[in-house]
Amino acid sequence: MEEPQVERRKLVTVPQVEFEAMLERAAERGARHALSEVGLDGPEAARDISELRSLLDAFNEAKKTAGLTIVRMLVTGLVLALLAGAFVKLKVFGGGQ
Repeated sequence: MEEPQVERRKLVTVPQVEFEAMLERAAERGARHALSEVGLDGPEAARDISELRSLLDAFNEAKKTAGLTIVRMLVTGLVLALLAGAFVKLKVFGGGQ
């Protein structure tokens, strides 16, 4: 019987400092490629990202304000309904019998 041949791979050893430098270069290349893919490369990229952050902050603030406004409107409506009911019950405006 023949034994299946096992492919033996040679191990490559790289000093830790060189390995970390290779990883850093690869990560930087990947990040540049990703930014390029979405159109955020070039000299104006920092300004574009800053504008995107400002736009996102404004959107989040608008959402928060809209939510608070809806809550205030509901509470005001409830208070007005309670006051109207109290006025009718107490016959302040001549309504009710």
